Amino acid sequence: MRIDTLAVVGVGLIGGSIGLAARRRGAAGRVVGVDGRPEALRRALACGALDEAAPDLRTAAAAADVVMVCTPVDAIAPTILEAAPACRPGTLLTDAGSTKAALLRAVDGKLPAGVAFVGGHPLAGSEKQGSDYSSAEMFEGRPVLLTRTPYTDDNALSRAAGFWEALGARVRVMDPEEHDRAVATTSHLPHLTASALAGVTPPEWLGLTAGGFRDATRVAAGGPELWAGILLSNTEAVLAALGRLDGRLTAFRRALAAGDREALTALLREGKEVRDALIY
Repeated sequence: MRIDTLAVVGVGLIGGSIGLAARRRGAAGRVVGVDGRPEALRRALACGALDEAAPDLRTAAAAADVVMVCTPVDAIAPTILEAAPACRPGTLLTDAGSTKAALLRAVDGKLPAGVAFVGGHPLAGSEKQGSDYSSAEMFEGRPVLLTRTPYTDDNALSRAAGFWEALGARVRVMDPEEHDRAVATTSHLPHLTASALAGVTPPEWLGLTAGGFRDATRVAAGGPELWAGILLSNTEAVLAALGRLDGRLTAFRRALAAGDREALTALLREGKEVRDALIY
């Protein structure tokens, strides 16, 4: 799939990587960036993620075939609703946010005729921030989750899938509530766990850490404000995931307190089997 003009709103790590990938793979003839931070636009232009910077959101939306919103999650719905009236009929609006249900409730049924929105979430990224860390290969072989609701236009969904596939991604379509329940465990809970582990570690012991601590806490280096917004946008599912983790930790605690080697080994084996089953 190739489009004439892609507008990327929010040119940080993900937005910059989308722009880089679209330009290098020929998925877009022109990539236009929008960001309220002039320095972010300058860096995205310098690293080759953009062809040009637009003066404002509506100007970019009016020229675009696809508008990709890569802002923090709590800004996505307002951005979509602001951009939509400026879009030409046939424009596809989509996003790269980590939660979907609340976003779809805010956007569905509120767009002009001929302008469609498809919620998207690439399962890719890094704890790093900014387009300086962007990569044209970030989405190669990675899953991208697209959402379907009663308002979803099938042609728009197909176009969104084709765009991500052009960047090298593997696309899966999900219900937005199912999406949020899944990523609460596979993405949001790991971040909370990493942050909790880092937070209880005394600074004077940091010199005693090795690869295990660094691997387990890597994502805790992500932006706190960004992650607070993500967690608050998926509160119910994250609380349920935390409840399941609490139950597993309780099982470990009981096995240790009882000196039950068999139970402890079984719990560790279950974790190993799940980790070994990862396909990427």
